Amino acid sequence: MQFTTLWHHVYNIDHLKQAYRGIKRNAAAGVDDVTWQHYGERLEENLQELSGRLQRGAYRAKPVRRAYVPKIDGSQRPVGITVLEDKIVQRATVEVMGCIYETDFKNFSHGFRPKRGPHNA
Repeated sequence: MQFTTLWHHVYNIDHLKQAYRGIKRNAAAGVDDVTWQHYGERLEENLQELSGRLQRGAYRAKPVRRAYVPKIDGSQRPVGITVLEDKIVQRATVEVMGCIYETDFKNFSHGFRPKRGPHNA
């Protein structure tokens, strides 16, 4: 029950701003063709509007652009390219949830954790 009211942390302007700054600046634009730089030109206004939609429950994820990356064996690996706002919301959600779940991991757990991975396990 203690974790049932976390949504306000996700749509918090400061968390959204931190999530925006944590996104790769040179990542490909999604189907809406909005880049990190373009979104940042009106950052405060964009984040206020995004926060409002999240708070009202009016936010809907956009379609994902599918791209294919060639593999060494000649096959192709599908890659989904999300729009920037989806990346911001996803990253803000990961940050909020990470604070909760990180405390449950043992020190020897390495999979998909900040600054840890299979190479340093």
